[in-house]
Amino acid sequence: MQRKRHRPEQVIRKLRDADRMLSEGKDIAAVCQALEVCEATFHRWRNQHGGMKANEAKRLKELEIENRRLKKAVANLTLDKQSRRVRLGRTFFLHSPAPKLTWG
Repeated sequence: MQRKRHRPEQVIRKLRDADRMLSEGKDIAAVCQALEVCEATFHRWRNQHGGMKANEAKRLKELEIENRRLKKAVANLTLDKQSRRVRLGRTFFLHSPAPKLTWG
């Protein structure tokens, strides 16, 4: 079976259909077959998108993408900062603890 990506709206719609079929008395295996997804996918969707509406699921997906982009940006800035320190010859800040100050 070929792998298929579902948009958040499609997932919400399929979960609503699944709830309707389950209330009619069908078992989970028959529901998953009708939705054309495996049981693991169905349970994962239910855990992630349980009581959401389509617009909430879409917003969640957008926030996850933005969060991933921001994490990459922070990682790149950290690497740039470290490489500048190495080029300036200040590598001791990266590997050794801060010197202890004594008052005397």
